[in-house]
Amino acid sequence: MSAPQVPDDRPEDFVPEPVLPEAVRQRIMVLAAAALPGLPADEVPVPLRRVARFAPNRRARLGGRDIAAQLVADPLFRQRIGARIIDEAGDLGAAVTSGVAPAAAEPVEVAALAYLARPDGWRDLIEAAGDAVRAEADNAAIAEQVRAAEQRAVRAEHDRTVARVEADKLRDELARVREELGQVREEARSAGKALREAQAAQKRAADLLATEKGRAARAAQDHETEVRRLRSRLADAEAAAATGKQAVKDARAVDDARLWLLLETIGQAASGLRRELALGPTDKLPADFVADAEADRPGAPERSRARAQDTDDPGRLDQLLALPRAHLVVDGYNVTKRGFADMSLEQQRKRLITGLGGIAAQTGDEITVVFDGAERVHGLPPAPRGVRVLFSRKGMTADELIRQLVRAEPPGRPVVVVSSDREVADGVRRHGAYPMGADSLLRRLART
Repeated sequence: MSAPQVPDDRPEDFVPEPVLPEAVRQRIMVLAAAALPGLPADEVPVPLRRVARFAPNRRARLGGRDIAAQLVADPLFRQRIGARIIDEAGDLGAAVTSGVAPAAAEPVEVAALAYLARPDGWRDLIEAAGDAVRAEADNAAIAEQVRAAEQRAVRAEHDRTVARVEADKLRDELARVREELGQVREEARSAGKALREAQAAQKRAADLLATEKGRAARAAQDHETEVRRLRSRLADAEAAAATGKQAVKDARAVDDARLWLLLETIGQAASGLRRELALGPTDKLPADFVADAEADRPGAPERSRARAQDTDDPGRLDQLLALPRAHLVVDGYNVTKRGFADMSLEQQRKRLITGLGGIAAQTGDEITVVFDGAERVHGLPPAPRGVRVLFSRKGMTADELIRQLVRAEPPGRPVVVVSSDREVADGVRRHGAYPMGADSLLRRLART
């Protein structure tokens, strides 16, 4: 707790507030905070009235700074709060007020009470408390150093014991190794003698086998050459057979897929025709219709023709998607850059794929959206059910991949290609697909 700023006209006998040890300062804050609510409301300084309403466990922690400032600046408040704290301290408070510090009393407690009561010699009591606190800290530090030294001594003694045990083990191991070394030397001398005899016998056998080895080497070389030639031919034949089998398998898989789609399309189309042509009982005979036709008079209004629908009409797109087993192929960036050009590419892809997911859920049709591979990104979210997302390979455009998809479909299956690119539209039309403009799909998506 430090003294506040004082004006230059302070009296000559003014003595500044002492510098309190931290432990004494904290104890003064705790005592003052605990006694603060017990003062009458008119005796509590205005800056501390809000602090007095704090909870006991928060008063010293949150209002300590205000309490300290008020104790320094307001002697009357300090006397009032000090008198209350001295009364609550009992015998210890009475002793401190008389200027006596009991020997058994806690120095910090005595210094805190002396600061508040301010008896004769109170500064000496605070200084003695500071000395006691520092001495206690020094004693604790020395005790900690002694404990650390004792621990290091115990560890050193343990390490010396372990080192002695390890040294004994190493001496025993060295004796055993020396004994084994003597045995190995004896065995080496015996083995050396046997080796010299074996080398002499080997030399004689080598001389006898030299000629046979030469002939065998030539025969083995000729045989190896023939084996390599036959293996090369066999590998070429196996590679050709594997390539042929894979090609046949791929072709058969494509044909099976096309045949299945064609049969499925024909079956669903036949079912649709049966439902459309199912006629209920009628009360008119064929002759009745002939009679009605003959009864028509000239000048009757001609039946209106259906309005031609262009490639950007979402109604025509709905009609095409209603065909059995229809396959919708979408030129991704051609549509998004026409409808959502102000978004980022990632947002364009996400919005288009989400909208196509809704169409797939409504119609049950197969939907494939194709993007140029130059903008391919990793970590795309999973596509909705019924929607296939493709990126063209390096060196291939999305237009080429769309034409590949159309050519892969069997004749007779309805394939709808959405793109405002005239080249794409003309190309897929030649392969039997229905080209539709990007605006038709954008209007269809806006409607959902």
